[in-house]
Amino acid sequence: MFDQFTLGIEEEFQIVDPESRELKSHVSEILEEGKLLLGEKIKPEMIQSMIEVGTGVCANIQEAREDITTLRCIISGLAKKKGMAIVAASTHPFSKWSEQEIYDGDRYKLLVDELQMVARSLLIFGVHVHVGIPDLERRIQIMNAARYFLPHVLALTTSSPFWLGFNTGLKSYRSEVFKKFPRTEVPDHFESYAQYQTYLDLLIHMNCIQDGSKIWWDVRPHYKFPTLEFRVCDIPTRVDDTIAVAALFQAIVCKLHRLIDNNLGFRIYHRRLILENKWRAIRYGLDGKLLDLGKQKEVPVRDLIRELLDFVDEVVDPLGSREEIEHIHTMLERGTSADEQLRVYEETGGDFNAVVDMLMKNTLENVPEHCFS
Repeated sequence: MFDQFTLGIEEEFQIVDPESRELKSHVSEILEEGKLLLGEKIKPEMIQSMIEVGTGVCANIQEAREDITTLRCIISGLAKKKGMAIVAASTHPFSKWSEQEIYDGDRYKLLVDELQMVARSLLIFGVHVHVGIPDLERRIQIMNAARYFLPHVLALTTSSPFWLGFNTGLKSYRSEVFKKFPRTEVPDHFESYAQYQTYLDLLIHMNCIQDGSKIWWDVRPHYKFPTLEFRVCDIPTRVDDTIAVAALFQAIVCKLHRLIDNNLGFRIYHRRLILENKWRAIRYGLDGKLLDLGKQKEVPVRDLIRELLDFVDEVVDPLGSREEIEHIHTMLERGTSADEQLRVYEETGGDFNAVVDMLMKNTLENVPEHCFS
C-alpha cells in the first residue's frame, strides 16, 4: 500500500546579487549549464530572477531529501560561478517587481498578454509537493478532505513578511499576491472525479483555459501526473523544513487513504470556513489561532499542528518518515522563516541587507558544499 505515495518536490529560488542583495535577472546565464547537469529538473519561470528545480519521482522521503539537497547544491554552485547566490523565501524584502525582466518564452508572453499587470507583478516564490495517488476517484476524495489542513501547513511555512521594502504585518504576503490570479485559493468540494472533469472540460470548451495547468488552486489533481499537488505553502528557507513539510503532506494523504479504505470518513468542510483559517495563517503564522471547525472554537495554531501530528502518527513509521516528521516540533519551537526574518529586521533596526544575508546562509544550511550530478 505505502509504495504508491511517491513524492515530488518543486522549489522556486530567488537569484540574488550577494553584494547589493537585490534580485538579478540572471536565469539565462544559469540555465545553459544547468540543463546539461540537470536536464528537465531545471527550468525558468516567468520572472528572470527566479529559477525552478524539481526532483524526480521519489519512492520515499529519503530519496526526496537526497534529490532536493543535491538540486540546491548544484543551483547554488551554478549561481556562484556567475557571482550570484540563491535564496529560498517567498518574497524578496525590497526588490521591485516593476524592475524585473520577463523570461523570453511564448508561454510567459501569452500569460502576460492575458493577465497584464496581475502577471507582471507576480514576484513570489513557492514550493509544490506532489504525492502519488494513482486512482482518480481517490485523488478527489482525498483532496476534499485534505483541504481542511491547508491553513495548518501554510502557517508552518510562512516566509514572506516583506514586500517592496515594507513590513506588511503579514507572515505570508505571497498568499495575498497570488490571490490576484484567477482560479486560485482553496478549491470547492467535488462530489466525484467526473464532476471535477466536467468542470475542467467546461472551462476548456468556453476558452477560459487551455488545460488543467491554468488551475492554480492551493491543492489540485495534477493535470498530467498521477498526483495530488499541494501548492499552498510559502517556500521554507531551510531544506530540512521543506523535507518535513513534504513528509507531512505524504502522511496526510496516506492517513486519509487509510480512513477511506476502512469505510471511515473525514468531515468535509465548506470552502468559506477553510478560507477563514487560511487568512489567520497568512496574518499570524504560528503565533495566531485557527478555528477548530469540529469543536467550533479558536485553538492556538501550534496546538492544532500537534494534533495533526497525532492524527497522522499511525502511518509515519510505515512511510519511514519518523525523523522528518519529528523535525516539525523543531519548527514549532524555532518559528518559521518569516519569524526569523522579522527577528533580524527588528534586531538590526530595519536592515534589509541583514535579512537577505540570513536568508542566503540558511538556504544552504545542511546542503553539501560540493556535489555531483
